[in-house]
Amino acid sequence: VDAVLVDFVGNPNHPKWKVLNQISIPYSKELTKTLISATQKLWLSNTEWFELEESVTEHYFRAAVECDTDSEAEIVGCHGQTIWHKSPSQMCSRGSSLKFLQASLLAHWLKRPVIYNFRAADLALGGHGAPLVPRPDAALIGRTTGWRAVLNLGGIANITLIPPCTGPDRFSDVFGWDCGPANTLLDLAVQQITNGSLDCDKDGLIALRGSPNETVIDRWLKEPFFQALPPKSTGREEFGLDDLDRRLKEISPIRHEDWIATITAFTASAVAQDLRKLPDMNLISPIELLVAGGGALNPVMFKEIARRCLGMRVVSLEKIGISVQYREALAFALLAWWHSLKHPGNSPNVTGAKKSVVLGMRVNPY
Repeated sequence: VDAVLVDFVGNPNHPKWKVLNQISIPYSKELTKTLISATQKLWLSNTEWFELEESVTEHYFRAAVECDTDSEAEIVGCHGQTIWHKSPSQMCSRGSSLKFLQASLLAHWLKRPVIYNFRAADLALGGHGAPLVPRPDAALIGRTTGWRAVLNLGGIANITLIPPCTGPDRFSDVFGWDCGPANTLLDLAVQQITNGSLDCDKDGLIALRGSPNETVIDRWLKEPFFQALPPKSTGREEFGLDDLDRRLKEISPIRHEDWIATITAFTASAVAQDLRKLPDMNLISPIELLVAGGGALNPVMFKEIARRCLGMRVVSLEKIGISVQYREALAFALLAWWHSLKHPGNSPNVTGAKKSVVLGMRVNPY
């Protein structure tokens, strides 16, 4: 759980902001395992579901208290733990999203209003409800002389495209979409080959000893999700254990190091392919790619992205003063501030929603 205490003032579209504190509190290994299993069809009783949601809420409470030790925050924005996400499709015109968070309990504990359920309004308007960070990215990061891209490498990889500050494209809207798996398949694969002794490929050390299977990667990139144009979103529902097992069967037998190297390169290749398709959407390639999220700390994944995303400067988001780890917490803090100002938080250009709308629901302390 990543938390930031941040002060916003000024124009909502271009606010002045200052991070006052930031903190990260990891879930216990047992809770992490249960949450991942819950997203991968683990059967739980009603009592177990409620107990799991309360455990998650307790972690959010602890993070908020330790981040805001002097109780300075006026409001709290909390996205919750995503358990299941379904995108709109031809079979079902509306998507849906399930998140763990007892918002009323959190507000009661913190004695502060809590803004939560940020996806709901966008989903109700026919949007994907994700990604939600592109509009905050544009406000927090700002524009430069050419198109600027922000790549988040969390469980899922998503891209934000920010228009330039000059030229005819300065009137364009922010753009963005989910590219596919970032760390979700990679972490599951590492846990599988190490029998749970490792949670992730820290510093890319396993992938560094392997070689990616480019033939298989090229075949995977022809799958429908990777050929589709935005708006599009995804999650562990599509790229989870079943998907991992299917991909492993396609290339078995394979050395563990080559398997991890292949999945790492697969993430980078999906990002690069999407960026190459920008002309198909009448968009211009960015001059720089700012990389954030946990994957930005994996030097092998970072190098693969830089090697495959040609024609642009690839740098860490840290270079412009924003933490790669806390960028999403900062974005949802901004969405909570926007909610208090009744300022729209989504972008129909990104999610496919019918219109821009204020995101989130507010629950006051009792």
